[in-house]
Amino acid sequence: LKEENAVLRSKINKLQILSETQADKMRKLEKKLQENKIKEEKEAQDLEAMVQHVEQNLQLMTKRAAKAENCAAKLRQENAQLQAELRNCRLEKEELRAGQAGLAAAKHNAELALQLLLQVTTSSRASLRQLLSGAESLQLIADLLKSIDRISEVSEDGQ
Repeated sequence: LKEENAVLRSKINKLQILSETQADKMRKLEKKLQENKIKEEKEAQDLEAMVQHVEQNLQLMTKRAAKAENCAAKLRQENAQLQAELRNCRLEKEELRAGQAGLAAAKHNAELALQLLLQVTTSSRASLRQLLSGAESLQLIADLLKSIDRISEVSEDGQ
């Protein structure tokens, strides 16, 4: 009985050591799980803040694009008006040339109209470039938001 009792005590000691080892492992795993949860929460908060920032930038870019579109429309309208004025000046120039009366004034008016037309054309091109740049920026932001959605989906699937 003593021998059997000693064997059983030895087994009990081994089981207690194993139990303590497993309890230590369990505590470490629980601690690691808690740390991972905290880390994931922080990452989620950071991601949410980034999404909000991107949304704000998207709204700002949308406003800029709308403003650029309005400006481009106004410039197109002004360009059309100046082109009509240029045609009128050219007609007037031809009439004056035919009549040889007031040739210098017609040339001056035509040159002035041409200069104005060139200025409006240059301004229109710059506005159109700004509009295209704004559209490219909006596309980039849309692509970023898509990738963020994919990251969120992957994170949810991983959990």
